Amino acid sequence: MRATRCLLVLLLVGLLLPFAGQAEERLHLVATTGMIGDAVTIIGGDRVDVETLMGPGVDPHLYRQTRRDIVALTRADAVFWHGLALELQLEEFLDRLSGHTPVYAVGEAVPEEARLPAGDFAGQFDPHVWMDPGRWRHVVEAIRDALSELHPAARDAFTARTSRYLAELEALDAYAREVLGSLPAGRRLLVTAHDAFGYLGEAYDLEVVGIQGISTESEAGLARIESLVRLLVERRVPAIFVESSVAERNVRALVEGAGAQGWAVTIGGTLFSDAMGAPGSYEGTYLGMLDHNLTTIARALGGQAPPGGRLGRLAETRP
Repeated sequence: MRATRCLLVLLLVGLLLPFAGQAEERLHLVATTGMIGDAVTIIGGDRVDVETLMGPGVDPHLYRQTRRDIVALTRADAVFWHGLALELQLEEFLDRLSGHTPVYAVGEAVPEEARLPAGDFAGQFDPHVWMDPGRWRHVVEAIRDALSELHPAARDAFTARTSRYLAELEALDAYAREVLGSLPAGRRLLVTAHDAFGYLGEAYDLEVVGIQGISTESEAGLARIESLVRLLVERRVPAIFVESSVAERNVRALVEGAGAQGWAVTIGGTLFSDAMGAPGSYEGTYLGMLDHNLTTIARALGGQAPPGGRLGRLAETRP
């Protein structure tokens, strides 16, 4: 009887050991922004647990780590952040953390020749590369390579998921060219709360103007507001846009200023700039975030786009 029990125990241990090994191989990762967290989750699949620090409505330009963040970052197997001076307040901490934890600045995988200059910030680059799916593919591939380095046994799985995701990016790019290409020649001016849409404009031939600069730390003065009001009136711009992670006051000031000069400009919708939508929603994914932006811009400025977006999944539609 005792021998039988021992044999059963050994058999159970033998059966459970492979599952224990799989549990140990699951990576516990932290991502700074929602866009990066989404890509790491998709590419990593069931081999990763991902915690994202910055949720909907959070401005990464101004974000400072909390005590909870510090605990999460120091306990993570690896950290994925954007770089290019986006999470400026986190840089010093992440630099120290990199001495004992793998830290990947995946936004910096975009080649320098494909980056836009950061306006008045000499020698720096515009960090908002996720606004162009063609450039975002570099970030996705960098995440694949980092995960493969962290978990070599799952390299093939990461590669397969990345290939599928890159195909989705190509489809999104084609949709962007279709709906933004439908904008009338005189309606190709995009005015937003801050200068986060330069890559989108460069990729799809839009003129882009932000009230604030590349970083939301910059403030728009009265002269800036007045010059933009004149632009709206002279160009007969039909709509301007607020952003989910930036205060609306400057955009409202433009609407009121144009109205005072006899031109009725509307708010064409809320765009996702530095943060995605609600977790669990389509807009809470990178693909849904961009679909929402592209569809909202096209419809508000006189182009042709389906109310539900590329896949008919958008929660909000506009006439």
